[in-house]
Amino acid sequence: MRSLGVIPDGAMLVEDGRIVQVGVRRDIQRLVQATDAVVDAGQRVVMPGFVDAHTHPVFAGNRAAEFERRSEGATYAEIAASGGGIRSTVRETRAAGEDQLLAAARRYVHWFHAGGTTTIEAKSGYGLTLEDECKILRVIRRMEGLRCIATFLGAHEIPDEFRGRPSEYADLVIHEMLPVVSKGGAHEKLAEYCDVFCEPGIFGVEDSRRILSAARSLGFGLRIHADQLSDSGGAALAAELGAATADHLEHTSARGILALQAAGVQPVLLPGSVYALGSLRYPNAREMIQAGLAVVLATDFNPGSSPTPSIPMILSLACTQMQMTPAEAVTAATINAAYSVGRGGEIGSLEAGKRADFVIHDCRDYREIAYFFGAPLVEAVYQEGRVVWRKPQTS
Repeated sequence: MRSLGVIPDGAMLVEDGRIVQVGVRRDIQRLVQATDAVVDAGQRVVMPGFVDAHTHPVFAGNRAAEFERRSEGATYAEIAASGGGIRSTVRETRAAGEDQLLAAARRYVHWFHAGGTTTIEAKSGYGLTLEDECKILRVIRRMEGLRCIATFLGAHEIPDEFRGRPSEYADLVIHEMLPVVSKGGAHEKLAEYCDVFCEPGIFGVEDSRRILSAARSLGFGLRIHADQLSDSGGAALAAELGAATADHLEHTSARGILALQAAGVQPVLLPGSVYALGSLRYPNAREMIQAGLAVVLATDFNPGSSPTPSIPMILSLACTQMQMTPAEAVTAATINAAYSVGRGGEIGSLEAGKRADFVIHDCRDYREIAYFFGAPLVEAVYQEGRVVWRKPQTS
């Protein structure tokens, strides 16, 4: 994870949205034709577009009022118990139309681009009815300018109408939601992955196992919100089921880490949610890396516990709070993240044959991206060789 393959004075040849060759400038210049367009990065850092492997980008409203309550001392659990948290966003999202949700999501696409992100894993989970979950997944399909890999998260929370009956709601997810999402109407299935929030008081290990096993039988890849609030067996379940990822892992034990390593499950770490909730318990990234796990970093962009779309901010948190090196952090948000969403052969690094998703950063050293936290260093974003975002010019 510390070997980035940096090419000083490097260049790329791109054709039809794909990278043809990468090397030092003098070698690539010999291949350039007089009619070719040339993008001069001005000796700035050019990197793969970030792959944000855990986001919740489709929702109505926001939870700024809850943010204020937390600043006054209320805990996330207390706010949720009083009817806030995920369920409050569910109520607003259910009331919103598809076009209204798409308009909000388009704003967030701009934010992702401004941070250098070209691909996201996008979860549903703020509908919690068949109709509303499908509505969210259709919006994800309609989001333009950003590559979106959809995940069905109908098991994100117990909706108000099923409070105290989690197993009944799990049955609804299994028997009514999953079969429809897997077919997707006139299109291919609406989501590629299925996720579940495995946590006592939400979906316990047994209900989580039932949901994910049913999803796997329908051809979904598996992801799991695991051990965020307690060491409750989420990592072990991810290993048992051969999930693609186990996400959060703030409370995962050494035993859980070894289970993930043995099963080849990638950990997706979300320091933004730890920071935003005012917690001090970050995932044990160092131990995971030493165990040989291909660690991933992601934003967990959502309206409640991590309202940031900025991978550069996440890189800074990884370096300052989880003792990851800048190179490890970059790897975790590019090539490792690409493999975690099943796209390692297409994106996540600048190699011949891959899609030309790249970002020009206004710096000379990649370490500055995490070092100058909060600074707008992204100069331009390219997806498949075409510019999709450029820093606004100031007078």
